[in-house]
Amino acid sequence: MDQQGAQTVWNSLANAIDEIVLRNSSALSFEELYRNSYNLVIQKHGKLLYDGVTLKISSHLSTTAQNLASTPDASLLEEVSMSFDEHITTMSMVRDILMYMDRTYVETHNEKSTFIQGLHLYRTIVWEHSNVQCRVSELLLKAIADERIGELTDSRDVLKKILSMLLQIDTAENSNVYERDFADAFLGRTQEFYQMESSEFLAENSASDYVEKAKRRLEEEKLRATALALPPTTVDELQNILHTELIKRHAKTLVSMENSGFSVLLKDETKIGAMREMYDLFAKIPESLDDLRNALCDRVKEDGNALVADQERGVSDPASFVQGILKMNDRYTSIVDFAFRGEPKAKKRLKESFENFLNVDTRAASCLAVYADMLLRSSIKGASEEEVSILLNNVILVFRFISDKDVFEAFYKEHLAKRLLTGRSVSDEVEKQLVSLLKAECGYQFTSKLEGMFNDMRISRDTREAYKNYKRERSVQSKGESSVDIDVDVLTTGYWPNVKVPVCKLPQSVQSAMDNFSDFYLKKHTGRKLSWQTSTGTGEIKASFGSNGNIRTYNLIVSTYQMCILMLFNEDTELTLRQIASKTSIPDLELQRHLISLCTPKYRILRKSSKGRGISGDDDSFSINDGYKSNARRVKVPLISMSSLKDVVQNKYAADPKVGQALTSLQGSSVETLPPQLEEERRHLVEAATVRIMKARKQLHHNDLIAEVTKQLQSRFVPTPQFIKKRIEGLIEREYLERNEDDHRLYMYVA
Repeated sequence: MDQQGAQTVWNSLANAIDEIVLRNSSALSFEELYRNSYNLVIQKHGKLLYDGVTLKISSHLSTTAQNLASTPDASLLEEVSMSFDEHITTMSMVRDILMYMDRTYVETHNEKSTFIQGLHLYRTIVWEHSNVQCRVSELLLKAIADERIGELTDSRDVLKKILSMLLQIDTAENSNVYERDFADAFLGRTQEFYQMESSEFLAENSASDYVEKAKRRLEEEKLRATALALPPTTVDELQNILHTELIKRHAKTLVSMENSGFSVLLKDETKIGAMREMYDLFAKIPESLDDLRNALCDRVKEDGNALVADQERGVSDPASFVQGILKMNDRYTSIVDFAFRGEPKAKKRLKESFENFLNVDTRAASCLAVYADMLLRSSIKGASEEEVSILLNNVILVFRFISDKDVFEAFYKEHLAKRLLTGRSVSDEVEKQLVSLLKAECGYQFTSKLEGMFNDMRISRDTREAYKNYKRERSVQSKGESSVDIDVDVLTTGYWPNVKVPVCKLPQSVQSAMDNFSDFYLKKHTGRKLSWQTSTGTGEIKASFGSNGNIRTYNLIVSTYQMCILMLFNEDTELTLRQIASKTSIPDLELQRHLISLCTPKYRILRKSSKGRGISGDDDSFSINDGYKSNARRVKVPLISMSSLKDVVQNKYAADPKVGQALTSLQGSSVETLPPQLEEERRHLVEAATVRIMKARKQLHHNDLIAEVTKQLQSRFVPTPQFIKKRIEGLIEREYLERNEDDHRLYMYVA
């Protein structure tokens, strides 16, 4: 085929393209058109065909561009959308006709395929026309902006088609038309809009209103992005902008806002729904959740410190303090479970907050021991098994917050000893149930002494029964036995609180009874030693008051010290404080405490010569009150509290350091310091753990040894690095360890 013949064939194809553009393709024979294009390519006239198609399409697109350039803004978006749809239809039909050219000529000569060339021409001729692209881009952005402020706009379908057109062109040509002419400006204006709107709205509304508005805006933008079929990259960038402007930039303000911020919401239990809404909003930016967690921690610490302050001032007793902690825990746990959706990090921070204010001193451990004592003495009486279980688990709940668990053990052991020895526990089963719970928390080592105390009481019951049988046998054989009956609890020294108090002088009849028991016990248990604790125990004595035939007899239940004091008046009608002290050897302050208890208005068994509540001095004298009366035949004489004793004697004896020291000893250690026995025990535990570790590891760096010792002992208490270091130095002095000559922070075990 010569050039003239090829031109003739092309002219027929050109006319056919014109008809396709004009939508008059029904009369065309696509088979014939395909054959003509095929012949041109076969006959080496592919360039004529390719260039001709390009020029023909360009010509039609130029006309389209001119028409769109003169189209008013009101209908421009729709016209552009329609023109592109028509162009796509045209190029699809032309592509079918020129299919052979695309498979051969285009691939051989590295040209664009017919369809892609058509998109390229549409971009360069129509879209990039000086009076089309800038107007269309601005109209797109304006339509979205109008939507945001609630005005009616063009149909989203039109916007979606134009954005789809830009994406289709980008995909075909691997260009950046979409980002350049829409996405960059869209994201920039979105940021400006929400930056301004969020600041203005927050300045005039509450935090809760802002949260509701922000969530609504996020949902609107999500629906718009879906409706416009925005690509994932744009959606991600849009989301980042929204999260930054609506949440991240205002997070701290939303937490701290006066009257409505998250910190304020925490004070009101009814606002838990608003807290949850704010958490859900903040959860979209995980790092901003720290602001909410910090607010929660600050609130818990503030409430906790208020509880501590009330307890310190004496406004609340130990039981109220623990109940306050439990109430706080219930409240803030429900907030974490609901508002924070049970988030593990929030739970951890909540636990740390409680630990923060409960471990400032030993107050919490002391109060918890008192609270447990109150439960086991009386509060659980008549409670069901389920209620008892709840109350005991509450004790364990607070116990978990306490770092220095050995401090609680020391206080708890003192109260347990009193309950067991005085028989004031409501139920042995419940006592053992609580010990089992403590054992589950801290292991056998923690409760071994407590379990030993129960075992001692069980053995003591058997021993008392055996002693009664022994006495019955002796009474048959001998008539000279003491008339005093005694019940003795034999306690293992290592299990029970170690109180070193001098033995007082007991009445001869009581001493004889004690000697008889000692003979009985030591014959059965050779090699053992009995040490009598006369500072504890109670006695029941028969006392007669009155004269001239008006004798009133009562059974008085008194402490051992009170018994010793009262028995003196069988021989003397009046005794001074100095004489009583000499005859009984009772420690000074304990003597005053027990004497004052016998002189109280309600139980005035003794009269004292001085006026007032206290004792005037060593020459103050005491005598039996013959006028004592009581409606009950059996009278229990209580002891005054240590705080009452302090009030009575501290002014008089303020200058006497021995008395001050004795008062401190009787009242127990301050909540800010450890009991001396416990401090000594800690030294031994740290040293023992250090030696065990070094014996196994042979050598260890300082920091590693500190970490290992802390890990081993944390179930009982958390020793400070300084405390461990001091014990390490003590072990080096005693040659259990030594330092490496080259590295002084490296320790080596000395075999």
